[in-house]
Amino acid sequence: MNCHRIVIVLITWCVFSVCAPTRVCATGDAPLAVKLGEKLFNDTRLSADRTIACATCHRRERAFANNEPVGTGINHRAGTRNVPSLLDVGLQRALFWDGRAPDLETQARVPLLNPAEHGFPDALAVLSVVRGDSSYVEMFTQLDHLKSADEISLLHVSAALAAFERTLRSTPAPFDRFFRDHDTTALSASAQRGFEIFGGRGRCTTCHVVQEDHALFTDMQYHPSARGLPGTVNDRLVELTGRVLELKNDPGSERLEHAIAADAAIAALGRFVVTLDPTDIGRFKTPSLRNVALTAPYMHDGSVATLDEAIGLELYSRGAALNYPIVVTVDEKQDLIAFLRSLTSVPTPSHLPAAGRSGHTDTSSTSSVTGAEP
Repeated sequence: MNCHRIVIVLITWCVFSVCAPTRVCATGDAPLAVKLGEKLFNDTRLSADRTIACATCHRRERAFANNEPVGTGINHRAGTRNVPSLLDVGLQRALFWDGRAPDLETQARVPLLNPAEHGFPDALAVLSVVRGDSSYVEMFTQLDHLKSADEISLLHVSAALAAFERTLRSTPAPFDRFFRDHDTTALSASAQRGFEIFGGRGRCTTCHVVQEDHALFTDMQYHPSARGLPGTVNDRLVELTGRVLELKNDPGSERLEHAIAADAAIAALGRFVVTLDPTDIGRFKTPSLRNVALTAPYMHDGSVATLDEAIGLELYSRGAALNYPIVVTVDEKQDLIAFLRSLTSVPTPSHLPAAGRSGHTDTSSTSSVTGAEP
């Protein structure tokens, strides 16, 4: 991986600070804040060309993910990473595949100002939409005790979006009845065999953790991608890591954010863009497996089309790391797939009370995607 050369590049790096959570608003998670956040989440006016909303990529019927390899921004610009599910996002310790956002408020601001996503050039462009809508002004002033529309800031907008996103929770799945309630009829025999493999010789629970009191199926840590680094990225590591260093040393700049969303080679560096640790190159956060059957394609770059392919790739990668092969038969792979399908919420997200999905005109309902914590 040419790590010794990367270390030389990094010697020039002096200071790196991570922004602390910035919950300076009174918005909180009150019901009105959730309703306001949902309205913002579904508003296509919150993009530079008024064609996309947060809900465009984070689709309710797909567990607030989508079925494309990567997200698509304004002007049909393809991103660099797969769109993760937002269900249970309020329980995550850090956001994005590389964990570069420390909280939901920070994460919610990033796509609005990214030219490859919502495409606004600056905060004032976002606020011109919000401040120009009398219903937004009324809701924000009521929540945050503001005196005028001019006092609404991007922090208020991101706090409201975060309040809504914290309500997006997985409802119990058949697996929960089996595991937590000890209902042996909740899973088929095939799914039960799959769970045994998952927690046994498959060694899947090393990263996709299952605990007695809850099962989010993620350790929230960062691990090498089963795909490995693309050869074209590996051949350019010194160049790419040097570029990341340059972008990080540009204080107050959004250039690194823009590069991650626009340049697949930079995005492939994973957790490294946060830590600048060469051992973090190509590492990504373990995704939850809740509702995984609804969120294909898989991996950080959406390069794996099916659960069948994902299982084969992960078992091969795990075996390589352990220095012994993990072999499953065709029938055992189907058992694993049956188990993963048992992690789908009941009712599925598409059958829960609908949030507005048709742009800024549909603002009458409030999300109720709430349920027992898994």
